Amino acid sequence: MHWTRLVEIVLVAGGISTLTDWLFTGDWIRRRFSYPEIWRQGSEGRAMVLTAPLPFLTCAVFALAAMRVDMESLRATVKLAAFVWIIGPLPLILTNAAFIKLRRVFVASYATGWLVKLLVVAVVVSRFPR
Repeated sequence: MHWTRLVEIVLVAGGISTLTDWLFTGDWIRRRFSYPEIWRQGSEGRAMVLTAPLPFLTCAVFALAAMRVDMESLRATVKLAAFVWIIGPLPLILTNAAFIKLRRVFVASYATGWLVKLLVVAVVVSRFPR
């Protein structure tokens, strides 16, 4: 395994997925389509610092898994992204929505954001040469 390739994949995919996270669950959606009593009051700075590395972690683990099983073609990595989304984030988001007061537009946006994040790393993994 080429560690420089992995680092490049994580930096590129993590950077792009950070932007997609902001797009799909960012401030605009949160302020307009969620219930204010759901959110913590006060500064968001600490939460942002604590969660900023998470898209990079997701991308790193996905890339490692895909590389480990030699699943590096575009078709294979996109399938893996879809399977991971169906196994993990989608049921979790839908379960949370069943028990937590979340508007449908937020749930749809959050689920879509996760799918896009996984597809981004799938495409990046397939595009970086061995």
